[in-house]
Amino acid sequence: MYKRIDCTTQGAELIARLKDRHGELMFHQSGGCCDGSQPMCFEKGDFKLGYSDVCLGVVEGCEFWMSKDQFEYWKHTHLTLTAVEGRGASFSLEIPYGMRFLIESRLFTEEEAKDLEPLKYLED
Repeated sequence: MYKRIDCTTQGAELIARLKDRHGELMFHQSGGCCDGSQPMCFEKGDFKLGYSDVCLGVVEGCEFWMSKDQFEYWKHTHLTLTAVEGRGASFSLEIPYGMRFLIESRLFTEEEAKDLEPLKYLED
């Protein structure tokens, strides 16, 4: 099976720093404008997930959630979470580090698209 999301070395290093300070983490990416269109990092459980969210997979031990509306646009793409210098979203944990998380994307190959990891949804 092929993963829907991976992480760069830079992203993994920042996640490790944040885990040391905050414990378990989660990511969420909405379909909104501005800050809502970039991945945001929270302490696990600090972001209220709803039935309009889908989990694409786990990156560096952290679930990565996205709104279903946004996923409809990106369902054909492999995502890579990275970190760069700069100011991120106002509620994301990386702000004090002068870093921000970003998503890089590419289309799945035909082979990958036939064998993707399953999605996860909230349970009743």
